Amino acid sequence: MTPLERLFGLEQFGIKLGLDNIRALLQALGHPERAFRSIHIAGTNGKGSVSAMVERALRAAGMRTGRYTSPHLDRIEERVAIDGVPVAAEVFGLAAARVMAAIDLLRDTGALVVTPTFFEASTAIAFDLFREARVDAGVVEVGLGGRFDATNVLSPEVSAITSIALDHERHLGSTLPAIAFEKAGIARRGVPLVVGRVPADAAATIQQAARAAGAALVEAHGGVTAEVGLTAGRATLSLTTPVRTYPPMRLALLGRHQAENAVVAVRVLEQWSHRVAALPPAAIAAGVEACEWPGRLEWLQVPDGRRVLLDAAHNPAGALALAGYLEDAGLAPLPIVLAVMADKDLAGMVRPLVPLASRLVATTVPHARARPADELARDLAALAPGVPVAAVAAADAAVAEALSASPAAVAAGSIFLIGPLRARLLARGACYSRTP
Repeated sequence: MTPLERLFGLEQFGIKLGLDNIRALLQALGHPERAFRSIHIAGTNGKGSVSAMVERALRAAGMRTGRYTSPHLDRIEERVAIDGVPVAAEVFGLAAARVMAAIDLLRDTGALVVTPTFFEASTAIAFDLFREARVDAGVVEVGLGGRFDATNVLSPEVSAITSIALDHERHLGSTLPAIAFEKAGIARRGVPLVVGRVPADAAATIQQAARAAGAALVEAHGGVTAEVGLTAGRATLSLTTPVRTYPPMRLALLGRHQAENAVVAVRVLEQWSHRVAALPPAAIAAGVEACEWPGRLEWLQVPDGRRVLLDAAHNPAGALALAGYLEDAGLAPLPIVLAVMADKDLAGMVRPLVPLASRLVATTVPHARARPADELARDLAALAPGVPVAAVAAADAAVAEALSASPAAVAAGSIFLIGPLRARLLARGACYSRTP
């Protein structure tokens, strides 16, 4: 069995929150997490976008960067990028071999009683790769929650919480303060914790956690003047922070919600600039104007000229952002293909999309938690009376069905739909499209 096969075999152990395994594993590897300076980013939504913006800005400033995000879209190597480029399969495989050998040694000596999870091993691989690449800065996205997430072994220069909303309630709690408490577990003594716009009860919890940890709380929007203009659903941000005034910045990522993410990213970068190394304003602007984050409000044009909007909107807040973009860009109504995991709040996801859907096409993905297409279609019909609903189990056929009577369609929901679908569309000749 190859190291990569062994790594994927760890998925059977599911999610286990805690830091004992990852600490033992990193110690066995010689503490790769100490080989680079880092920025640690948590949040229900937006943490991937903010990570992409922050990494791009640091790279624009001439730093060698590493970025660790999860889950991947199609290939596991996408989780680890060096200077913005996912590591090669063979390089990832060598790191996986080193980590699996360390796991074997720890198991043989009794230092590990419980087998590490897939995410714990993947995190160790990412940190090992960052060390091998000699990165100056690692931008690390929390996998789940924060307090007991495997990434929370870092001693970052800056931490951030982008947003708080209901998601992963089984692991994080069923209230916003409970979720905020878990995410605020990344706070560190003396380290600035940049917090985006969050509900008041969540904000109070984060403030209390930051005080208890001795972290320097930075409200991303505090003392900030932000003006947002929209053209075809793309935001232009005019921003004045307590540090400086930036020229109008046309955001690379679509959707008005990205202006909120951009403010958080800029404030994170300003903290880095103050604590570590000064970043030119042009580099900070490049972070929000030139970053890439595939599979999030991303248009692809298929060979016959029709277009598909891909968006991994996997919870109600994500669906609301998707709906806002469709409305702002004047694109609705459009057919919407959906695949949703069984443990997600389907009603909360569908509610903002119903007024913008010309029809709904339910599909599914080969995953143990996926809702079957027929079951999803039945629920959609109940939640969206008056909107035509179809069930097409195969995702590609579902997209073809959506495009059969429309020049454009949306495919949204689970990243387990978006990632493989995106890869197949590109392999069949689809190309990127900056405009709808």
